[in-house]
Amino acid sequence: MVDVSLSLKKASLGVPVQAQSNGFTLNMAVGLGMDEQTEIPNKTEQLLQDQQDAIQAIQVELTATDYNDASPTATKNMDHYINTAFIVGVLALVAWKVMVIDGDISRGWSIGELATRVPMAAWTSYSKVLASDPILTKAATSASVYTIGDIIAQRSTGTAMGDLDRMRTLRSMLAGLIGHGPMSHLWYHFSDNLFINVLHCTAWWSFVPKILIDQTLWGPIWNNSYIIMLGLMKRDSIGTVWDDMKRTTFPLFVSGLKLWPLAHCVTYGLIPTENRLLWVDLVEIVWVTILAQTAAEAAEHHDGTKAAEAVVEPVGADQLQ
Repeated sequence: MVDVSLSLKKASLGVPVQAQSNGFTLNMAVGLGMDEQTEIPNKTEQLLQDQQDAIQAIQVELTATDYNDASPTATKNMDHYINTAFIVGVLALVAWKVMVIDGDISRGWSIGELATRVPMAAWTSYSKVLASDPILTKAATSASVYTIGDIIAQRSTGTAMGDLDRMRTLRSMLAGLIGHGPMSHLWYHFSDNLFINVLHCTAWWSFVPKILIDQTLWGPIWNNSYIIMLGLMKRDSIGTVWDDMKRTTFPLFVSGLKLWPLAHCVTYGLIPTENRLLWVDLVEIVWVTILAQTAAEAAEHHDGTKAAEAVVEPVGADQLQ
């Protein structure tokens, strides 16, 4: 119950008028002098109208307040359903693409045969697509991995399903699609051409210098390319992107040394050039989690700095008086 009292005081007012609506009680003193008795109907009607307008304004304000209090919960629940549906949909699509095999061929297969032949069929299908359009295939593979990696990065920090930043995940996916896939395709072919045709280094131990160059050249190039693409998609200033690059280059380099040298023993020592990105992308699920989280922390650091600068303002001469 909310009581709202409005008092209109004039020299000629003194007659009380009371109205009640939806729990709101408004008391207004309305009076007229004897010399203004002819204006009683008009003034009383005007004051009653003002009363009704005040009641309606309060009702609208309370309704808006209730809506604003309830809307975050409703929005969070909706985001939870949207994010869950998206992830389930992607997983279902992947499972369907893997499991679809010609019914005439698979009819009568045992569980063991399905377990061995389905992966082989999926690999054969992937190899055909890779041979026909290698760059697009690798771009799609990296886009999938960078989407999964960013979701894992957000969830690993305790973010609820309904609080996942879909725009951040979209930016990471686009970075994998237009950046990592095509650029990795070019890098691995460049690396092979350099060692085979230029340096003529094809001995069994050649994977060691390949790993060294990968970690000191390609790794920093891609990590900073990722930061640049995210900054451009967020429409950050050049100065902000440059600060993020300086802040993340060395930590990412150190983190990469903990993961990639061992993984690249397989990349450069065992796997053919065309299939290297698929293996790398499997490992990248772990790396993208680190990369995405590092980029997010850099952005949060920048936002926090801006907020602090906005609070601390110079004091003018007029404020010192």
